[in-house]
Amino acid sequence: MKTSLTMNIGYHLKQRKQSVLLVDLDPQASLTAFMGLEPADLEQTIANAILKDEPIPIHRDIHGMDLAPSNIMLSAAEIQLSSMMSREWRLSKALESVKAEYDFILIDAPPSLGVLSVLSLVAATHVLIPVQTQYKSYKGTELLLDTIQQVKSNVRPDLRIAGIVPTIYAANNAQDKDILSAIQSQLSQVGMIHPPVPRATAFADASMEHLPLALFSRKHAATKVLDDIAKSLVEDLDD
Repeated sequence: MKTSLTMNIGYHLKQRKQSVLLVDLDPQASLTAFMGLEPADLEQTIANAILKDEPIPIHRDIHGMDLAPSNIMLSAAEIQLSSMMSREWRLSKALESVKAEYDFILIDAPPSLGVLSVLSLVAATHVLIPVQTQYKSYKGTELLLDTIQQVKSNVRPDLRIAGIVPTIYAANNAQDKDILSAIQSQLSQVGMIHPPVPRATAFADASMEHLPLALFSRKHAATKVLDDIAKSLVEDLDD
């Protein structure tokens, strides 16, 4: 869901007249595929910029957004990064030359808390945390919050949490309701709890068509939630 969230919030930010760059920093390259590119066919990806100080390869104007793509070669990059000096700054340095072009740069980080996730956090100003309304995902948030705190303490003291997004929420499921309640009561001290993004097969269907949900099913209930999240991010930027 994190990748769908990145793509869809990016689209709603664009609809709010914001310039948006999506950065795929996940070796699974789901964001790249969702945006309509074939990862295996790409010769230039974000890995080139991180490892070789090459310009970031940007694919322009896909549903109004720009994309810095990824593919499986990013897995090899993660291994190479482990022996590089100041490796945690590599993504931040790569983005330096383009960040003035955009109001928002959304980084789709890997689900595991490895080197690439740390690069994402160091390059970021804000972190939006998706949490599935399931017990395992909820408990896993503790490790992520610990990693964020370590980055704040040692590298980026100005890093902020932009909010927590409960995802894949089924309102008719008792466990989902319990976990949502736990998120709202236990994590509200960490950051704003956004409205839950409902569980919906339309997200997968839209991704298969390489479309944001709002273009695939304009009246879907989840589009209002996604737009509300985008609105809060714009308001946070204005503050």
